[in-house]
Amino acid sequence: MTLRPATLLKPAAQRLRAAGVASPEADARTLLAGAMGVETWQLATEWTNDADAGRFQELVAARAAGWPLQYLTGVAHFRTVSVAVGPGVFIPRPETEVVTGWAIEHLHAPGVVVELCAGSGAISLAIAAEDPGCRQFAVERDDEAFRWLTMNCAGTAVLPVHADMADAVPELAGTVDLVIANPPYIPSRDRDLVARDVHREPEQALFAGPDGLDSIAVVATAAARLLRPGGWLVCEHDETHGATAPALLQATGGFECIQDHPDLTQRPRFVTARRLQLMP
Repeated sequence: MTLRPATLLKPAAQRLRAAGVASPEADARTLLAGAMGVETWQLATEWTNDADAGRFQELVAARAAGWPLQYLTGVAHFRTVSVAVGPGVFIPRPETEVVTGWAIEHLHAPGVVVELCAGSGAISLAIAAEDPGCRQFAVERDDEAFRWLTMNCAGTAVLPVHADMADAVPELAGTVDLVIANPPYIPSRDRDLVARDVHREPEQALFAGPDGLDSIAVVATAAARLLRPGGWLVCEHDETHGATAPALLQATGGFECIQDHPDLTQRPRFVTARRLQLMP
């Protein structure tokens, strides 16, 4: 039996809305397109078969149960690239596109770029696509996330590094032009405020101590070690860190030109700082 996609979309959207999904119509269309192996714009002209419809119902049920949309489609779109994602790796967010954009605007290729807490590698791959010619290293400690990172970076100029950011790539110390990171930064006290589908993502990629600054402190130390004088650090943070993240960098004594920046919704989102120049 074949059906028009519209026949399946309306009841699916109703089910997702009842489950508390924020964008039920859009999610239903994305899941149906994925089940059919087409683009969403093709839903107006394509027909579904029984196999497509069955797969679609499974995906809708999983989404209603709290599974992230990107885990169900297997892909996350980020700036000009797409990365494979699934259980075990953090899903890149639109907010991070702004962070990455600042880095690209201030990077003068060819340069040396290190991404810390790389996860899927979306940041590094976007930089490689938009500012080619850099030497790029993407550092990830977690075994499962590193598997996704390796998969996504295969055949690209980005070198995955399986290491703890605290002491990763020691051979690059004092030579890096840009360190960029989207580390774990949700305060653990806010655990119950996190959306249900976010809890499906790896906890170690989300939470970072009571105030959410534990990982950012490590990023600051690692960046101070890696950056050349005048090199830039770009680090995403929680919207509650607009004052505390810059203060943390200031307290290290290793940075200047420390500035916080908003995201597209004008919430505090990332801090930038330049490695202190060597004294003459």
